[in-house]
Amino acid sequence: MRLLLVEDTKGLGEAIRDQLQDEGYAVDWVERLSAAGDCLRSTPYELLLLDLMLPDGSGLDFLQQLRKAGNTLPVIILTARDQISDRIAGLNVGADDYLVKPFDLDEMLARVAAVARRYSGNPNPLLQLGDLQVDLTARRVLKAGQPVELSAREWAVFEAFLQHPGQLLTRSRLEDALYAFGAEIESNTIEVYISRLRKKLGKNSIETQRGLGYRMPAA
Repeated sequence: MRLLLVEDTKGLGEAIRDQLQDEGYAVDWVERLSAAGDCLRSTPYELLLLDLMLPDGSGLDFLQQLRKAGNTLPVIILTARDQISDRIAGLNVGADDYLVKPFDLDEMLARVAAVARRYSGNPNPLLQLGDLQVDLTARRVLKAGQPVELSAREWAVFEAFLQHPGQLLTRSRLEDALYAFGAEIESNTIEVYISRLRKKLGKNSIETQRGLGYRMPAA
């Protein structure tokens, strides 16, 4: 899952980015709203983490403009503003959740996962896919009752399919789930992870449409 983080406090931005990357998310981090706008125009994201007080403007105004333009990207506000009126204002202009600084990074991860599930159409964190049981919250997979160990990046690819059941995903779409801007991408990276997932989940768990992409059959 690819996220955009807009946060101008370097220490906090680094901590959030590193925590998300450790969990397998691809994170683009910018410090200004102008850069955030450029990113949103050029890259498909699954979620936006948005500070409110930024050097070049108000995150609240930025969010309001997004919603007026019809952008339905999930947004979690990150801010030091802790008044109830501030939270109400953020939610009223279209935020999906609100975290007051300082916050626990594990709580942030849980909220990111919960918002992502709601938008993917899978609000229930427990899924049954054939002989696979998936716990989205714990990032745990059982195959015929036996645990399947997935690396962070294997999970990131797997999660991309879970968020788009039955849909064809191109190689570039899967690369977006794995890599932030500037990351070096090897030509066969996606094929490697698809192969690993098939070995662990079953050879028919992911279909290939040659020259087009990959699909995980819908449950």
